[in-house]
Amino acid sequence: MAETAVKTSGRVSRVYDQVREMATSFEFKPEERINEVALSQKLGASRTPVREALNRLVAEGFLTFSEGRGFFCRPLSPSLVMDLYEARMAIECEALRLAVARASDDEIDQVIFDLEETHERYSPDSSPEDLVRLDENFHLALARLSRNVELMRLLENINGRIRYIRLVDMQGLRGVQDKDGVTLSAHRTIADALKNRDAAGAVSAMRSHIERRREEATEAVRIAYSQLYVPVD
Repeated sequence: MAETAVKTSGRVSRVYDQVREMATSFEFKPEERINEVALSQKLGASRTPVREALNRLVAEGFLTFSEGRGFFCRPLSPSLVMDLYEARMAIECEALRLAVARASDDEIDQVIFDLEETHERYSPDSSPEDLVRLDENFHLALARLSRNVELMRLLENINGRIRYIRLVDMQGLRGVQDKDGVTLSAHRTIADALKNRDAAGAVSAMRSHIERRREEATEAVRIAYSQLYVPVD
């Protein structure tokens, strides 16, 4: 019986991961109704794990549910994206403030070392996916130093919900000479303030860094719509 429960849990987790990736990348179009039967067939799974995955993704904000109508992809609107960026800013600034007080010197030094180890990958030739991944990893490493698992969980959720827009934004900057330099410079400024235990300076640098990307998100939403509905060959 225990073995059956483990297998069931594993199937649900596998289906959840697959559907979450589809929702993150807007494989479902914004506000599109999700056909559960077709999705089950596509994933080679029964309706039960698919339904569990869909319900979980509704709770996490990746999908929506309408009584009597079913599950839908979340909307993609400038106002919603702005809300997510504002939430990200609040979470990251608080996590960084806690990190200044709670992180050990060795932990801070490791974050700085890892940042410098990846500096060559902050290149105009790097893929948007790689650049977004580098950025997320740095910000998650800082949040981890807060020792607050709930802040980490919230940040990971928001990262997933804005990742598509961030990829579109990075694609738009492809070939722009300072795409890599601006991000890396901002990260170094934040890390230096953290090392100096300068909470105000670290938070100010973090706020400016996120605000820069937030200001460009509205245009990224417009471009995202054009890519979703008029795919480029």
